[in-house]
Amino acid sequence: MSDENTAGSGADARKPVNAVPPTGKTQLRVGRLVKAHGLKGAIKLELYTDDPEGRFVPGATFTLQVPESSPWHGKPLTVREFRWMNSHPVAFFDGVDDREAAEELLRAILWVDQDLEATPTEDDAWFDHQLVGLDVVRDGQIVGKVARVDHMPAQDLLIVKVRDEEVLVPFVKAIVPEVDVAGGRVIVTPPAGLFEDLSDDTDVSSDDTDVSTDESADAPTSGTADTTD
Repeated sequence: MSDENTAGSGADARKPVNAVPPTGKTQLRVGRLVKAHGLKGAIKLELYTDDPEGRFVPGATFTLQVPESSPWHGKPLTVREFRWMNSHPVAFFDGVDDREAAEELLRAILWVDQDLEATPTEDDAWFDHQLVGLDVVRDGQIVGKVARVDHMPAQDLLIVKVRDEEVLVPFVKAIVPEVDVAGGRVIVTPPAGLFEDLSDDTDVSSDDTDVSTDESADAPTSGTADTTD
Protein backbone atom coordinates (compact mmCIF):
# COMPACT_ATOMS: atom_id res chain seq x y z
CA MET A 1 0.00 0.00 0.00
CA SER A 2 1.40 3.32 -1.04
CA ASP A 3 0.90 5.75 1.82
CA GLU A 4 1.28 9.49 1.34
CA ASN A 5 3.11 9.89 4.64
CA THR A 6 6.32 9.49 2.64
CA ALA A 7 5.98 13.23 2.06
CA GLY A 8 7.97 13.75 5.24
CA SER A 9 5.28 13.85 7.89
CA GLY A 10 6.19 10.56 9.52
CA ALA A 11 4.39 7.28 10.18
CA ASP A 12 1.79 9.01 12.30
CA ALA A 13 0.45 10.96 9.34
CA ARG A 14 -3.13 10.55 8.17
CA LYS A 15 -3.84 11.20 4.53
CA PRO A 16 -7.12 11.77 2.74
CA VAL A 17 -7.29 10.38 -0.76
CA ASN A 18 -8.08 13.46 -2.77
CA ALA A 19 -8.29 17.18 -2.55
CA VAL A 20 -9.33 20.34 -4.33
CA PRO A 21 -6.21 21.85 -5.93
CA PRO A 22 -5.95 25.42 -7.22
CA THR A 23 -7.88 24.54 -10.43
CA GLY A 24 -11.05 24.28 -8.34
CA LYS A 25 -11.73 20.78 -9.67
CA THR A 26 -12.07 17.81 -7.39
CA GLN A 27 -9.05 15.73 -8.27
CA LEU A 28 -6.90 12.87 -7.07
CA ARG A 29 -3.29 13.45 -6.07
CA VAL A 30 -1.12 10.70 -7.58
CA GLY A 31 2.47 11.87 -7.28
CA ARG A 32 5.07 14.53 -6.65
CA LEU A 33 8.19 15.30 -8.69
CA VAL A 34 11.15 15.17 -6.34
CA LYS A 35 14.50 14.97 -8.13
CA ALA A 36 16.01 15.34 -11.59
CA HIS A 37 17.59 12.09 -12.80
CA GLY A 38 20.34 12.18 -15.39
CA LEU A 39 20.70 14.69 -18.21
CA LYS A 40 17.75 13.80 -20.49
CA GLY A 41 14.85 15.22 -18.46
CA ALA A 42 13.97 12.22 -16.31
CA ILE A 43 12.42 13.01 -12.92
CA LYS A 44 12.14 10.78 -9.87
CA LEU A 45 8.65 10.49 -8.44
CA GLU A 46 7.16 10.26 -5.00
CA LEU A 47 4.11 8.07 -5.60
CA TYR A 48 0.71 8.57 -4.00
CA THR A 49 -0.87 5.69 -5.91
CA ASP A 50 -0.93 1.91 -5.66
CA ASP A 51 -1.03 1.60 -9.45
CA PRO A 52 1.87 3.62 -10.87
CA GLU A 53 2.05 1.61 -14.10
CA GLY A 54 -1.63 2.30 -14.67
CA ARG A 55 -1.47 5.97 -13.78
CA PHE A 56 1.78 6.85 -15.57
CA VAL A 57 1.14 5.22 -18.94
CA PRO A 58 2.47 7.08 -22.01
CA GLY A 59 -0.01 9.79 -22.90
CA ALA A 60 -1.40 10.19 -19.38
CA THR A 61 -1.86 13.88 -18.64
CA PHE A 62 -1.80 15.56 -15.23
CA THR A 63 -2.79 18.90 -13.79
CA LEU A 64 0.18 20.53 -12.10
CA GLN A 65 0.23 22.21 -8.71
CA VAL A 66 3.13 24.64 -8.94
CA PRO A 67 3.76 28.23 -7.80
CA GLU A 68 2.31 30.96 -10.01
CA SER A 69 5.88 32.03 -10.76
CA SER A 70 6.65 28.65 -12.34
CA PRO A 71 6.87 28.54 -16.16
CA TRP A 72 4.64 25.44 -15.89
CA HIS A 73 1.83 27.20 -14.05
CA GLY A 74 -1.48 26.51 -15.79
CA LYS A 75 0.04 23.95 -18.15
CA PRO A 76 -0.65 20.19 -18.26
CA LEU A 77 2.10 17.59 -18.03
CA THR A 78 2.00 14.48 -20.22
CA VAL A 79 3.90 11.25 -19.63
CA ARG A 80 6.26 10.11 -22.37
CA GLU A 81 7.77 7.14 -20.54
CA PHE A 82 7.67 5.56 -17.09
CA ARG A 83 10.27 3.15 -15.73
CA TRP A 84 11.93 1.90 -12.55
CA MET A 85 15.57 2.75 -12.01
CA ASN A 86 17.32 1.15 -9.03
CA SER A 87 13.87 0.57 -7.46
CA HIS A 88 12.97 4.27 -7.86
CA PRO A 89 10.04 5.35 -10.05
CA VAL A 90 11.22 7.68 -12.81
CA ALA A 91 9.24 9.37 -15.56
CA PHE A 92 9.95 11.28 -18.75
CA PHE A 93 7.47 13.96 -19.81
CA ASP A 94 6.67 15.78 -23.05
CA GLY A 95 8.52 19.07 -23.29
CA VAL A 96 11.03 18.11 -20.59
CA ASP A 97 14.12 17.19 -22.56
CA ASP A 98 17.05 18.05 -20.33
CA ARG A 99 18.04 18.37 -16.69
CA GLU A 100 17.44 22.13 -16.61
CA ALA A 101 13.83 21.66 -17.70
CA ALA A 102 13.38 18.84 -15.19
CA GLU A 103 14.61 21.02 -12.35
CA GLU A 104 11.92 23.60 -13.14
CA LEU A 105 9.32 20.98 -12.18
CA LEU A 106 10.76 19.80 -8.88
CA ARG A 107 8.26 19.71 -6.01
CA ALA A 108 5.32 19.92 -8.43
CA ILE A 109 2.32 17.83 -7.39
CA LEU A 110 0.47 15.78 -10.03
CA TRP A 111 -3.34 15.55 -10.10
CA VAL A 112 -5.95 13.70 -12.17
CA ASP A 113 -9.71 14.23 -12.31
CA GLN A 114 -11.62 12.11 -9.80
CA ASP A 115 -15.18 10.80 -9.93
CA LEU A 116 -17.05 12.25 -6.94
CA GLU A 117 -19.31 9.19 -6.88
CA ALA A 118 -16.37 6.85 -6.42
CA THR A 119 -15.43 5.55 -2.99
CA PRO A 120 -12.07 4.27 -1.71
CA THR A 121 -11.64 0.54 -2.18
CA GLU A 122 -9.54 0.15 0.98
CA ASP A 123 -10.54 0.57 4.59
CA ASP A 124 -9.33 3.68 6.41
CA ALA A 125 -9.17 5.91 3.34
CA TRP A 126 -11.11 9.11 2.76
CA PHE A 127 -11.78 11.55 -0.01
CA ASP A 128 -11.51 15.21 0.93
CA HIS A 129 -15.17 15.78 0.11
CA GLN A 130 -16.06 13.08 2.66
CA LEU A 131 -14.22 14.97 5.40
CA VAL A 132 -15.53 18.45 4.66
CA GLY A 133 -18.57 19.25 6.80
CA LEU A 134 -17.91 16.65 9.49
CA ASP A 135 -18.41 17.74 13.10
CA VAL A 136 -15.18 18.11 15.06
CA VAL A 137 -15.58 16.66 18.55
CA ARG A 138 -13.32 17.35 21.52
CA ASP A 139 -14.00 15.82 24.95
CA GLY A 140 -17.52 14.89 23.91
CA GLN A 141 -18.40 18.38 22.67
CA ILE A 142 -18.78 19.57 19.08
CA VAL A 143 -16.31 22.43 18.74
CA GLY A 144 -16.50 23.10 15.02
CA LYS A 145 -16.78 21.66 11.52
CA VAL A 146 -14.20 20.64 8.95
CA ALA A 147 -14.20 23.47 6.40
CA ARG A 148 -11.55 22.05 4.08
CA VAL A 149 -8.34 20.04 3.94
CA ASP A 150 -5.09 21.86 3.16
CA HIS A 151 -2.31 19.75 1.68
CA MET A 152 1.08 20.99 2.81
CA PRO A 153 4.53 19.56 1.97
CA ALA A 154 5.11 18.27 5.51
CA GLN A 155 1.59 17.10 6.37
CA ASP A 156 -2.09 17.67 5.70
CA LEU A 157 -4.18 19.99 7.84
CA LEU A 158 -7.86 19.87 8.72
CA ILE A 159 -9.14 23.44 8.63
CA VAL A 160 -11.80 23.59 11.35
CA LYS A 161 -14.33 26.43 11.32
CA VAL A 162 -15.05 27.58 14.89
CA ARG A 163 -17.58 30.39 14.88
CA ASP A 164 -15.89 32.98 12.65
CA GLU A 165 -12.38 31.61 13.12
CA GLU A 166 -10.37 28.85 11.48
CA VAL A 167 -8.25 26.43 13.50
CA LEU A 168 -5.53 24.44 11.72
CA VAL A 169 -5.46 20.87 13.01
CA PRO A 170 -2.60 18.57 11.89
CA PHE A 171 -4.17 15.48 10.35
CA VAL A 172 -2.18 12.93 12.36
CA LYS A 173 -3.38 10.03 14.51
CA ALA A 174 -2.13 11.59 17.72
CA ILE A 175 -4.43 14.59 17.21
CA VAL A 176 -7.19 13.04 15.06
CA PRO A 177 -7.52 9.51 16.49
CA GLU A 178 -10.94 8.78 14.96
CA VAL A 179 -12.59 9.56 11.64
CA ASP A 180 -16.22 8.45 11.50
CA VAL A 181 -17.63 9.48 8.13
CA ALA A 182 -20.84 7.49 8.61
CA GLY A 183 -21.36 9.14 12.00
CA GLY A 184 -20.57 12.58 10.60
CA ARG A 185 -17.70 13.38 12.95
CA VAL A 186 -13.99 13.36 13.63
CA ILE A 187 -12.63 13.07 17.14
CA VAL A 188 -9.74 15.37 18.04
CA THR A 189 -7.38 15.30 21.00
CA PRO A 190 -5.53 18.57 20.41
CA PRO A 191 -2.47 19.64 22.37
CA ALA A 192 -2.80 22.49 24.83
CA GLY A 193 -3.12 25.79 23.02
CA LEU A 194 -4.62 24.56 19.75
CA PHE A 195 -8.11 25.61 20.82
CA GLU A 196 -6.97 27.99 23.54
CA ASP A 197 -9.77 30.50 22.85
CA LEU A 198 -12.48 27.89 23.34
CA SER A 199 -14.15 27.48 26.70
CA ASP A 200 -14.82 24.05 28.14
CA ASP A 201 -18.52 24.28 27.39
CA THR A 202 -18.13 25.31 23.76
CA ASP A 203 -20.61 23.52 21.47
CA VAL A 204 -21.44 24.78 18.01
CA SER A 205 -24.06 22.14 17.28
CA SER A 206 -27.64 23.24 16.80
CA ASP A 207 -29.09 21.01 19.52
CA ASP A 208 -26.37 21.32 22.18
CA THR A 209 -26.14 17.54 22.34
CA ASP A 210 -22.95 15.94 23.61
CA VAL A 211 -21.37 13.46 21.25
CA SER A 212 -20.28 10.10 22.59
CA THR A 213 -16.68 9.05 22.07
CA ASP A 214 -17.45 5.37 22.66
CA GLU A 215 -14.37 3.41 21.66
CA SER A 216 -16.60 0.83 20.01
CA ALA A 217 -17.49 3.31 17.25
CA ASP A 218 -16.53 2.03 13.81
CA ALA A 219 -13.65 4.29 12.82
CA PRO A 220 -10.64 3.90 10.53
CA THR A 221 -7.15 4.20 11.88
CA SER A 222 -5.14 5.47 8.95
CA GLY A 223 -5.41 7.04 5.54
CA THR A 224 -4.11 6.02 2.12
CA ALA A 225 -3.32 7.60 -1.19
CA ASP A 226 -4.80 6.75 -4.59
CA THR A 227 -6.31 3.27 -4.18
CA THR A 228 -9.46 3.70 -6.20
CA ASP A 229 -8.45 1.94 -9.39
